[in-house]
Order: sequence, then structure tokens, then C-alpha cells
Amino acid sequence: MTGTRVDLATWSRAEQFQFFRAFERPHFATTVRIEVSRLMAQRKARNISPFRHAIFAIGTGLHAVPELRMRFRGDIVTQYDRLQLSPTIPLDNGDFRYTYLQFNPDRATFEAHTRAKIEEVRAGAPLNANDGSIQDVAYLSCMPWLDYSSLDNALPNADDCIPRVGWGKIVPKGDGFDVAMTIQVHHALVDGRQVGQFFEATQSAINAL
Repeated sequence: MTGTRVDLATWSRAEQFQFFRAFERPHFATTVRIEVSRLMAQRKARNISPFRHAIFAIGTGLHAVPELRMRFRGDIVTQYDRLQLSPTIPLDNGDFRYTYLQFNPDRATFEAHTRAKIEEVRAGAPLNANDGSIQDVAYLSCMPWLDYSSLDNALPNADDCIPRVGWGKIVPKGDGFDVAMTIQVHHALVDGRQVGQFFEATQSAINAL
């Protein structure tokens, strides 16, 4: 994927970047409740997969916030134009595999691509974990067995700056439904404001059926 190198001399948050990179634990995770009543009301009549629709909405949210498309190696910060999405795909035997989806802002196009990739993985594929060579990616994981209140992720080191988005079990709320969703980010690149923008854009995409 194409990207643009960020000029640290003119970047408005260069000081924060250097400050948080010195932290032993520079990541933070935020969990909110996402409203999915409209999705659940229409999913059967319109044959909508809540899992695939969530992936599309999360991809929309990630692309709405430039900082969530930034990655660094050493002092080189790159902002990518478009990300791959790497969701965890559950298998019937209780195991899982990873896949890599090329995000497309057209929902129908991305839906067809996602369905085909998931079928490919479930037909038989290796674990396919990122060996660290892929930067222009975000990790996604659904835990449909749990209505959780917080979530933390395994991280290989303090410089891992790939966002991780998780979501849980869809549960009734009043006359509708909602679901817990978490994003974990590197504070050298992302602040609370950008996390708020992500959730706002993701919620809008969830509702835009």
C-alpha cells in the first residue's frame, strides 16, 4: 500500500511522539458500547452478516482517522492511504486463522471480497500471522461468547503500533441491542480525541445499512 512519510520537523505532535515512545507500556485501550439495533432488525430480511458488517464498519472508522493509518519504525513515521484489515477467522474445530482483507469503501464490493476470503481460510489455510513485515494493517478480533467490559491484547513489544479492534457478544439493551467494542492503540501516534473520532465513524457505518 502507498504511504507518505511524516515530516517530524513540522508534525504538530512530534513532541508527544517522542515522549510516549520512551514508555515501557505506551499502549492504551478504550471500550465503548456500540448500538446495533438497526443491524439486528434488518439482518435476516437483508441477509446481512453482523460479523462481516462489523468488519466493514471498523474499516470505515479506521480510515476516517489519519492517525490510525500511521505506523512508525525507528524515527520514520508513515501515513498509509489505505489499510489491510486482518481479522481472526474462527474455525469449526475451535481453532482460528488470520486473513488479510483489502479494504474498499464500497460496502457491497468489500462484502463480496470478505466473504470469499473467509471461505478460502475455512477451506484450509495456515495460521498466516504477520511476521512483522506488514505495517499497513489493523488487527480485528471478535469474541461472540463474551459481553465484556474491558479488553487487553497480547503485544510483542513497546514499538508495536498496529491498532487492534475487538468486539464481543451482541446483547439486548432496552428495546434494541448493543455490543462492546474496544480499540487499542499506541499513544505515540494516537490520543483520546482520535479514539473518539474512530468510534463515531464506526457507529455511523454500523447504522448506514
